[in-house]
Amino acid sequence: MINMPTLHGTDSELKRQEIKDYFQYCYKRYESLFDLIADEKAYFQKADPLRHPIIFYYGHTATFFINKFKLAKIIDERIDAKLESIFAVGVDEMSWDDLNEKHYEWPTLEETQTYRDKVYDLVSNLIDRLPLTLPITESSPWWIVLMGVEHENIHLETSSVLLRQLPFNMIKEDAKWKECGSVGDAPENELLDVSAGMVILGKNRDAQLYGWDNEYGVHQVDIPAFKASKYLTSNAEFLTFVEEGGYECDDFWSEEGVSWKKYTHAKYPLFWIEDDTAKTGYRFRTLSREIDLPLNWPVEVNYLEAEAFCKWLSEKEGRTITLPTEDEYIRLRDAVNVPGYLEWIAKGKVPANINLEGFASSVPVDTYEQDGFYDVVGNVWQWSRTPIYPFEGFKVHPIYDDFTVPTFDGKHNLINGGSWVSCGNLATQESRYGFRRHFYQHVGFRYVESSYEEKVTTNSYTTDSIISQYCHFGWGENGLGVENYPTKCASLALEYMQDKPKRKAFDIGCAIGRSSFELARGFDEVIGVDFSARFIQEAQALKENGVLRYVMPTEGELENFYEVNLADFNLENERKKVAFWQSDACNLKPIFKEFDLVFAGNLIDRLYDPKKFLDSLASRLNDGGLFIMTSPYTWQEESTPKEKWIGGYKRDGENVSTLEGLKEILEPHFELVDTRDVPFVIQETARKHQHSIAEMTVWQKR
Repeated sequence: MINMPTLHGTDSELKRQEIKDYFQYCYKRYESLFDLIADEKAYFQKADPLRHPIIFYYGHTATFFINKFKLAKIIDERIDAKLESIFAVGVDEMSWDDLNEKHYEWPTLEETQTYRDKVYDLVSNLIDRLPLTLPITESSPWWIVLMGVEHENIHLETSSVLLRQLPFNMIKEDAKWKECGSVGDAPENELLDVSAGMVILGKNRDAQLYGWDNEYGVHQVDIPAFKASKYLTSNAEFLTFVEEGGYECDDFWSEEGVSWKKYTHAKYPLFWIEDDTAKTGYRFRTLSREIDLPLNWPVEVNYLEAEAFCKWLSEKEGRTITLPTEDEYIRLRDAVNVPGYLEWIAKGKVPANINLEGFASSVPVDTYEQDGFYDVVGNVWQWSRTPIYPFEGFKVHPIYDDFTVPTFDGKHNLINGGSWVSCGNLATQESRYGFRRHFYQHVGFRYVESSYEEKVTTNSYTTDSIISQYCHFGWGENGLGVENYPTKCASLALEYMQDKPKRKAFDIGCAIGRSSFELARGFDEVIGVDFSARFIQEAQALKENGVLRYVMPTEGELENFYEVNLADFNLENERKKVAFWQSDACNLKPIFKEFDLVFAGNLIDRLYDPKKFLDSLASRLNDGGLFIMTSPYTWQEESTPKEKWIGGYKRDGENVSTLEGLKEILEPHFELVDTRDVPFVIQETARKHQHSIAEMTVWQKR
């Protein structure tokens, strides 16, 4: 086992080798998980209808390195732009609807493996030559290397869940993934006292280990005394809930839980298999085996099931039984003095079934004791009733701005403690991961008797200053009386389309989605894409809910609160016509094609390779279709390397304007139809506005 390297040290070359060993070990360990697949067809099958086929996850972790290295300007060239687009973005289940498979063209396993091998060599060579200064900070390129490794550790765990959902005949056993064989009767659970105490969360920027954005900041609260279950809830304990009709009685379930049950027809946990010949009536699916239901192993359920069990147990025993909050879990962990990751390493002894130090499965719930309690960490994750939220001082990392922000929606609950396959950052005491409540992971739960009222709330108003500016830019009115820019652009685009077919439009750089919704007034279908997951998150929320709320500063500490309602703009019917995707304009998926209109608003001078973007347009447009772009042409080297500017520079002593550069690139496939000025205003405060004038150019495909 090779452990997670620290960010500090005195010898750069030793640290370089330590990180290289860690990268190579984790990369090959991830590949070894897929050795459990016995049938290549399984790679192209959905283990879960709400997730991609397995092949996506095999390629995704490799392309993550390249996409993040490219974004951080660590490398100049891609390995395979097509694969790096196909494998770029995973799925956070926005709904229980099935994914549309027509959107994906998967490569073969051989092509994917060849690509993974190339990435392995590239990262290994990069580690050999990249300058290294200690300590490693968030601004260091080495932070991105570690980000890639820890991202793969996350998918080691999530992919192992998916393998448990594949048809059993597609899986084989492997000695490298040895599962526990100890099964038996479960111990009787009981509630034990946890003393009151202060909980302090949030790590400093000079912490010893790599961390994700949500781990940093400050959170402090006093937790009153409560009781917590001695053991994790076992399969035996949960079986009583099942046998007493827990899934049939809606009174135990939240409204969301009832809806989920109705959709899935669930009658027992996902990894249980009904079998009349089994002693308990059920068998159990591990990573590579089907065994009699191990009554003394922890049950694995989603939040909705755990919540229903607690409601059932409360009524059964006349107590206030609930899932713990994040703070209550931390108080329990502090009270029993569970050692942290670095202490394990120093002592050479892991006090739990975690970090793949034990088995490639759960173990009996009475195996690992911590001061009277068992499995305070490890074995399976533990659901909390706390929706994930940012600590005070939270900041996103610019290279992975969508790691946590999309989960700050009140719909993702924190899980605590790690599981048997939690490695690297997932095994550290500071880790914070939030999943949707119907999501399956290697997660169980411990219940508590508590009347503690958590004061953490999810703010329904978007307060991020940049996001708020673009919300107001798209949906607000400015103080200078200039017509709303995305509305004006969409209106002009529809005028230029005139009698042309208006089946499908592509809005690239859609931001918060106003132009996409406006184009849907005239088009049958509009696809909006943006590089920023935070922008897409707001646009998607508006599509789903019809309402968007945000805060704008007026002066000093004063703020105004705004609410956007699509019905007020007569755009309620357009919601079903619009779809939003996160995507890189310079590396768009091949599925984005056959458009009658492509619109790119204020985008071209913010791309890292604008010519590559422009060169791809003709293949995406139908014959006679229009490409319309707007831009104030504010070229900056921070966004676009100067050698890739398509205008705004001198060549052979002569001025080259952006319009001239556009003509050189586009005229082989397009005819310039029109140019015109379109003013726009970005408001920062009530009395500070940026007034600009963009040039709109209209091109028709020959």
